[in-house]
This record gives sequence, C-alpha cells and structure tokens, in this order.
Amino acid sequence: MSTSTAVPVRKTKRDWGSLFSYAGIVLIVIYCLAPFYWMLVSSLRPDSEIFENSWWPRHPSFENYKAVFSSKNDFANGLINSLIVSIVVTIVALAVATFTAYALARLDFRGKGLLMLLIIATSMFPLVAIIVPLLKNFAAWGWTDTYQAMIVPDLSFSLPLAVWNLTSFFRQMPQELEQSAMVDGCTPGQAFRKVILPLAAPGIFTTAIIIFIGAWNEFLVAVTMIIKPSMQPATVLLSKFTGDSQFNTPFGSQMAAGVIMTLPLVLMVLFFQRRIVAGLAAGGLKQ
Repeated sequence: MSTSTAVPVRKTKRDWGSLFSYAGIVLIVIYCLAPFYWMLVSSLRPDSEIFENSWWPRHPSFENYKAVFSSKNDFANGLINSLIVSIVVTIVALAVATFTAYALARLDFRGKGLLMLLIIATSMFPLVAIIVPLLKNFAAWGWTDTYQAMIVPDLSFSLPLAVWNLTSFFRQMPQELEQSAMVDGCTPGQAFRKVILPLAAPGIFTTAIIIFIGAWNEFLVAVTMIIKPSMQPATVLLSKFTGDSQFNTPFGSQMAAGVIMTLPLVLMVLFFQRRIVAGLAAGGLKQ
C-alpha cells in the first residue's frame, strides 16, 4: 500500500520540478531577449513614432537602416575596422593561449598556483586605471590611429582569460592520450596536433567566441586611442551618430546600428552552439 502511494508522490514532485525548470528558462530567455526585441522594434519606427510604447510600429520603415549606412556616419567602414581587430585579437590570443594553457596543464613546477592566480588577476584589472599611461606610451611610439593601438590592449585582457579557460579544459584530458599516441610512433608535437587539438576543439571554440565578443564590443580603448574617423570601430562611430540638427538625437539610427552590431554575434553563437555547449559541458567535468 505504501509503495503504491509513493510512486505518484515522486512523479508529482518530478512534474513540479520540470515545470519550475521550464518556467525559469522562459523567464531567463524573456529577460535576455526583451532588450534586443525592443531595440529591433525601435529601429523600425520612423522618427515621429520613436517614443511610442506599442509592441510593434504602426508604420514600419527601414529609413533608420539607410541612415546608418549613409556617408555621414561611415558605419560600414567602422564594421570593417571592428571585424579586423576582433579577428586578429581572437587568432593571436588563441594561438598563444593554447600552447600556454597546455604547458600549464601538463607541467608541474614551483609557483604554478601563484602564476595561475596572477594570470586571472590580470584579466580583472580595471582598464580605466591604465588607459592614461597607455595613451602616453602609444602617442610616444606613434601608435595612435592604428590597429595595434586597439589590438594590443585587447590582447592584454583577452589572453589571461583564454589561458585560464583552456588550462582548466586541458586538465580534464588524461595524459594517457599523448602517451598512447607516442607509443604508436608520434612525436610529442604530433600527439598534440593530431590527438589533443581535435579533442580540445569544443573548448577552443568556446574561448574563441568569448574573446571575439569582448573585442567586438570594446569601446574605451578605441575612443581614447583612435581620433581619425576612418580608423574608428563601429562602437565608437555608433556613439557619435548625429541627427538632423544639433539637438536632435537619432535614437532610431542608433537602435538600427545596435541591431546590426548584435546580429553577427547572435548568428555566430547559433552556428557554433553545439560546440559551445560541448565545450562548457566538458569544462565542467572532473577527471
């Protein structure tokens, strides 16, 4: 009798748990997507309707998107600058962080824990505290209005995070993988290239997307170091959009530019979602 009553109670608890889980997921999705939806709706509103609170514009228009790519704003060139900086930062950071993280995961030496602590502490250092010394040094070196003025500071903050993430990922991979490959005739370099790197692809993809998003959204360094409009990335150009008059703020154009800048990140995450989930799940396993 007690067994027959225990099963429905357990099933009821499981059903309620699933219900709360789905409700929580729905709330999180709404919380994350609501700002983007409102930005999309606002980008489709004409200037005369920009302050309306309806869920959809009464007269949808693509005028704001045309204004974004007008010669006055030069937003297309800003997107190219942002893409160049983000790709270079991602490739260089991954190339350096992959070898560094693999060495830290496999080698044992004195002070390794302190070194890892210094690495993660570097990524948490506030950028605003060093922006003035950076500007002074870059001006002395003639680096202002150049790509390296944005790439080097981005690397200094992307590298520690990439090394930390990949080190924890490589630690989950047993050393027997390399040993088995070397028994079969591989050199240590070949074992790393042919065995470890393919298995580490999910973690590398996840780290690459995090680095790319950080470089794509960077603003403070670019607005400080880059004065020449043709070299400014999209984030800086968006903040300098001007309206028809001095006192007119182009909210619609700014919303349209925000949608254009967000879409590549959304599409990239959707395209690599399986690898991202696999990387996050693998990073959470314990050996």
